[in-house]
Amino acid sequence: MRGQSRADRRARYREVAERLHALLDGERDEVAMLATVVCELHHAFEDFDWTGFYRVTSPGLLKVGPYQGGHGCLTIPFERGVCGRAARTAQVQLVEDVLADEAHIACSATTRSEIVVPVCLADGEVVAVLDVDSDRPAAFDEVDAAELGAICAMLGARLGGSCAVRAPGS
Repeated sequence: MRGQSRADRRARYREVAERLHALLDGERDEVAMLATVVCELHHAFEDFDWTGFYRVTSPGLLKVGPYQGGHGCLTIPFERGVCGRAARTAQVQLVEDVLADEAHIACSATTRSEIVVPVCLADGEVVAVLDVDSDRPAAFDEVDAAELGAICAMLGARLGGSCAVRAPGS
């Protein structure tokens, strides 16, 4: 990310994770938890232009929200887009150049890269995906995948038990 070393980004993610543990302590409402995660992440990193969740609201269908940034796509079937691919495969999707990924759905003309991380329960059921977009190409890497994966695993555990999120290509 702009001007931040990997070590600095890891440290920033750890600060966010510590705040999230404190903020979510005792919280049981799913929307409140998702909104808090989005808010903390969106304001912690300057490259996060759109930060939000797509929730599984019926079999094979994602619905937007909560999120921060401009409008997102309202619904995404599992068969479409990078978010759908993440939900379908339960794998982190790291897209350095959205223009080169034919699966990308252009909800914003300014998006150049994105990372999508599944949130799943202990039985492997994907209940949401975290989608983060940037206006800068290659804004995300394996540090983001690992740290966002850890945050999503924590969230999955709070929602009823988490699964192991698979890294890209695994």
